[in-house]
Amino acid sequence: MLLRRTNIREKLILAKQKDKSADKILNDVYRLLAKEDDAQKRIEDNLKSMDAVISNDFNFDLLETAEIYHVRHIKKIAVDYRLRFLDSHYFKGEIPQEAISKIKKLEKEHELEIKGFKILAPSKLFKLKDRDDPILFAPIGNDYYYLIHKWGRDLHPLRKILMWPFKSLVNLVALVVGISYVITLLVPNGLFSKESSSFQFWVIFFFMFKCLASIVIFYGFALGKNFNPAIWNCKYLKT
Repeated sequence: MLLRRTNIREKLILAKQKDKSADKILNDVYRLLAKEDDAQKRIEDNLKSMDAVISNDFNFDLLETAEIYHVRHIKKIAVDYRLRFLDSHYFKGEIPQEAISKIKKLEKEHELEIKGFKILAPSKLFKLKDRDDPILFAPIGNDYYYLIHKWGRDLHPLRKILMWPFKSLVNLVALVVGISYVITLLVPNGLFSKESSSFQFWVIFFFMFKCLASIVIFYGFALGKNFNPAIWNCKYLKT
């Protein structure tokens, strides 16, 4: 007669049934799960909180120094890539579970409740749900922030170049001048007169510049656009 294979799961069930403390174990599990649910809800509430918090009492010996950033570092990246650095309650995307797990881990290690979360992300993520590269920070104090978690996809490699004109008025004017000059070069000789001259070239250039500048001004005012340094940490201005 062949011996029946041992089903480990069945053995576990029998062991639990024979254990007089099984009910206590279940109660401990229920309490642990309830505690985790409470922590989850508390963290989610803190992420949505509108209370102004400028620092958390972290144990600096336990922090990873590579993840500590001053606000000037964050501002530089925000201006270069046209990002916003705002309180987490303005964020319209979903905070991933991995980020909440990291917050739980930090709170347990530092024995504190973390508040005052900030998020660095493209402007549209504070208006719509999207997946582009949000980064979650918590304030340490004295304008320093601790990077907790980054998620989503990376920014487009050309984003910094594409956002360059929006860094300042000088950059925008330089772009309009450059485009106007290129378009003027593309105008065929003799299109407006039989003979070409430098005077005619600059007249056409000025006309192109005026047309492009009018479009840019109309677009900027109509949509309430502003330059990167003005919007990186502003919750009111449009982008």
